[in-house]
Amino acid sequence: MSQICGMSSIQFDKAPHIISAASVVGKKEGEGPLGKLFDLVGDDPMFGEDNWEKAESTLQKEAAQMALGKAGLLPTQIRYLFAGDLLGQLIATSFGVVDMNIPMFGLYGACSTCGESLSLGAMAVAAGYGDYVLALTSSHFASAEKQFRFPLEYGNQRPLAATWTVTGSGAFVLAPKGGKARITGVTTGKVVDFGVKDSMNMGACMAPAACDTIYQNFMDFNRQPEDYDKIITGDLGYVGQKILIDLLKEKGFDISKVHTDCGIEIYDQQTQDTHSGGSGCGCSAVTLAAMILPKIEKGSWKRVLFVPTGALLSTVSFNEGQSVPGIAHGVVIEHC
Repeated sequence: MSQICGMSSIQFDKAPHIISAASVVGKKEGEGPLGKLFDLVGDDPMFGEDNWEKAESTLQKEAAQMALGKAGLLPTQIRYLFAGDLLGQLIATSFGVVDMNIPMFGLYGACSTCGESLSLGAMAVAAGYGDYVLALTSSHFASAEKQFRFPLEYGNQRPLAATWTVTGSGAFVLAPKGGKARITGVTTGKVVDFGVKDSMNMGACMAPAACDTIYQNFMDFNRQPEDYDKIITGDLGYVGQKILIDLLKEKGFDISKVHTDCGIEIYDQQTQDTHSGGSGCGCSAVTLAAMILPKIEKGSWKRVLFVPTGALLSTVSFNEGQSVPGIAHGVVIEHC
């Protein structure tokens, strides 16, 4: 029986399980609404290191080791590692996992990388290419600002449409069985470019891609919004959420009653001065590990469409006047 579903999706005959998850975040994230749910909250944004990039590598290392510990596994038992971050040449990942000595696929999907890593990891497990696969992503506010915008010392003002890059790392161990949540399908996103050139408005850049992936998921699986307990995007924030809902209404689907966004959930907009919400590879990853998965495992939510979103830009493309395309990857997660 073919597992190919529609134009862009896969429906797994034997759905891979998420057998463990771990979340490591910074102090600001720990002070937010989900603070008590994270596995580890660091008081030091440097995480004991002497630069921001090393700090992000430490985030990844801690999250990976914690997820393996929860699963009762050693690094030698992991067949493949699918991992990525926002930095050039994936340096947070490469330096963070080098000592684990696991065969690795380095991924870059901007802030959608958690969805990409889970999708590819699920494919590998479902195809029988490994009994255990580790999916890992991270971001750090200071390292992202330094690379994409301005070093913190510059003290630039942030517009109200801007999101705050989450300092955090999420890790997930996938296996053929043994968990209370399973990945039953994936919808791979396409690069979508609406011509937005404002790099400080990530929500507007990514919302069209999220719309495209969610719509394609509905088409491929022949589903309606109410077939999901929740549709959760990665980091559109308040600005991007409104755009997404409006775009899908134009296509005949109203997701307003079931939609939320990791960037909205992770910070308190009124007290934490994060403007439109959270973003970064770590945003969707730690929210999935800390908030979404526990609800699925308990059966509070039976089926969730998890859609991390990414803005595909670099300092080079932005400085050359290019627009900011977006991409989003859909992962269907269900209660076992």
